[in-house]
Amino acid sequence: MTLTACWELLVIEDDPIIGKSLSQGFSEVGHNCTWTKDGVKGLQEARSQQFDAIILDLNLPGMPGLEILRQLRLNGVRTPVIVLTALGTVDERVVGLKNGADDYMVKPFAFAELLARLDAICRRAASRPSPTLESEALTLDLATRRVIAHGQEVDLTPTEFSLLEFLMRHAGQVVTRRMLCEHLWDSDWEGATNVIEVHINRLRGKLDKGQDKSVIQTIRGRGYSLRAT
Repeated sequence: MTLTACWELLVIEDDPIIGKSLSQGFSEVGHNCTWTKDGVKGLQEARSQQFDAIILDLNLPGMPGLEILRQLRLNGVRTPVIVLTALGTVDERVVGLKNGADDYMVKPFAFAELLARLDAICRRAASRPSPTLESEALTLDLATRRVIAHGQEVDLTPTEFSLLEFLMRHAGQVVTRRMLCEHLWDSDWEGATNVIEVHINRLRGKLDKGQDKSVIQTIRGRGYSLRAT
């Protein structure tokens, strides 16, 4: 089967035979696959980086699949999810879909059909602009201007929201103070840039409550960087 796109996939499946088979199968057709066997670890992976789709078992050690779905949707993570499970009654499918699943396949399944469904939901998701930005433990909803940090909603000023949006759009990259000033106020900013430090410190105070390490790193002599993972 020839695919024209490469997807970043997360497989959360404790069955070693199925997990290994999926991981190898996805790699063979050109997709990048991360496989984890534990529910808690799977949730951490899903929240810590961006995937094009998640393939999720329901009966998992550490945390059941339905709870993973609830936590992801509660925290604003909209990554498409295909549930793979031996639980195949109509009621069970309805519960899975109501909790945020995008598709539902019952074991045993045909790998070719899973690929086709996966390709379909990934293309649908890619074809519409995302209303949210996600990075590290942060979710920023551009439509509602709602910000979630480490599972908690954070109230930001318009300037802080704009500052965070710019950092999230450049996650993992070094952003200079001048770049931030020009983004916030004027494309030809000629004023002092140290005002950015005040806004960054206030933003950190709101985003990093209860955390040992800030999601915004200071790159000495250069600027700032939002951790990408």
